[in-house]
Amino acid sequence: MAHILIAEDDQSMCSFLQLALEKAGHNVQIAYNGIDALKIIEESAAPIDLLLSDIVMPGMDGVELSNKATKAQPSIKIMFITGFAAVAMEREDLDQEKTKILSKPFHLNDLVEQVETLLTA
Repeated sequence: MAHILIAEDDQSMCSFLQLALEKAGHNVQIAYNGIDALKIIEESAAPIDLLLSDIVMPGMDGVELSNKATKAQPSIKIMFITGFAAVAMEREDLDQEKTKILSKPFHLNDLVEQVETLLTA
């Protein structure tokens, strides 16, 4: 069982993601923006195994969040979910080798499979 933090500003999307990941046996926390997600990461007593983040969010985008998250918890793995994958792949501040990007729309089974693959890598 992994500790997963979802950072996504769409509350209905969060609910679907949380349900699928908890059904797969993971412990899931939710943050509806990057600022709250970073606070959770910095204050978490236990390490967070995976940050599952939208890229486009108000306040702090997912890429900035991932950069700050890896400074706070260097072992954290990052997966982005986005409807803007082409734009995300062009970002120079995104570590292409350490980051998984899943394009919206996706099937929840695909998400769970990708999460499991990333966690075991």
